[in-house]
Amino acid sequence: MTRFPHRWVLLLLFGGLFAAGSGVAQPTLTAPSLAELAKRLDAHYNHLHSLSVQFSETYRGMGMERTERGALLLAKPGRMRWSYTQPAGKLFVMDGKSAYSYTPGDAQAQRYPAKQLDDFRSPLRFLLGHTQIQKELLHLTMTPDGPDFRLSGAPRGMEQRVSTVELTVTAEGIIEAMRWKETDGATTEFRLTDERPNPHLGPQTFVFQPPKGVVVVNGLAPI
Repeated sequence: MTRFPHRWVLLLLFGGLFAAGSGVAQPTLTAPSLAELAKRLDAHYNHLHSLSVQFSETYRGMGMERTERGALLLAKPGRMRWSYTQPAGKLFVMDGKSAYSYTPGDAQAQRYPAKQLDDFRSPLRFLLGHTQIQKELLHLTMTPDGPDFRLSGAPRGMEQRVSTVELTVTAEGIIEAMRWKETDGATTEFRLTDERPNPHLGPQTFVFQPPKGVVVVNGLAPI
């Protein structure tokens, strides 16, 4: 079965992407404490209404390694569009109520109730900006990583499936990379570039239009 981008979080999700996309020089900050960095991260994403970013997702598990790339659009509340360039034509769209996935060459597109994917994609909440990281990640720790920092913890409510979520974060609270390790040993990493905060995204952005001849059917939640 095709694995679609849960690989969430976040978000989703995540360098130097947000600072690079803004085109605005960022002030030099002193090394923050864990609490200060968490506060900066929350403040940055809680002020976003929408987001456009290029992503690279690498999955390692089940004896294989796979990298996929494309563009990700996010908008509150709970809408997202993953348009893939590798593999070209692969698509995942969530309109807030339903999610749709399609892989080129398939005769069917899969539809799922969005609520089935809440836990599956919970790390993307970091990018959608309606979470507090110190509450979302248990036993949260911070370690320096060059000029950046790594925040690591266990996702609340997902301990039986995901053992660790790790975020690479700038001193300004901007997520540059997101990695998580599942209890079966599989790992997923997102790196994001060319971010644009709060782009105008019309409602049609999150409407799934199946290719000609493709039938939409109800499916099981993607893995």
